Amino acid sequence: MSVMTVTGYKPMEINIFKHDDERISIIKAAIEKRLIGFIEEGLEWVLISGKMGVELWAGEVVLELRDRYGLKLAVIPPFENQEERWPEPIQQVYQEMTAAADFFRPLYKGGYNGPYQYQASNKWLIDKSDGCLFLLDEEFPGSNRYFYDEAKQAAGDYPIYLITPADLEDMVEEIRMMDPDYWD
Repeated sequence: MSVMTVTGYKPMEINIFKHDDERISIIKAAIEKRLIGFIEEGLEWVLISGKMGVELWAGEVVLELRDRYGLKLAVIPPFENQEERWPEPIQQVYQEMTAAADFFRPLYKGGYNGPYQYQASNKWLIDKSDGCLFLLDEEFPGSNRYFYDEAKQAAGDYPIYLITPADLEDMVEEIRMMDPDYWD
């Protein structure tokens, strides 16, 4: 697998309302761990639409891994200026990310015109990738359900890899065990 889409929840869907919430570092650590495994198997590109939340956090992880592993980031938003109604700190992160990405191009010219843009974006990301990594609790899919349903219906053998709440709990424990004070 050389190209992977990464997606997941918007921050408010998982009760994260501050851009410096400590849970973000756990989510990013879980994404990094999974991406490194895929890099070792040949992953070269990560695609995101740049939605706030998991996608922006994944983009930050990819940019951190770029120097060590040569991983590349493509940000393909469904339309131009998708960030214009977001909180200012998140807009800034998005703008910095799109400037630093290896590839950036909105799928549609102009602003939001309707839900079809999100549907087309989901289809495009699935068509252009070899699989996806998804932060998802299948009992509470939130707005993720649209991408997830589309990925499950994708023609052929489209692999879907999940980071589940149990995986995040394991990551918390892993981080805790890396702390030298944990063993005292």
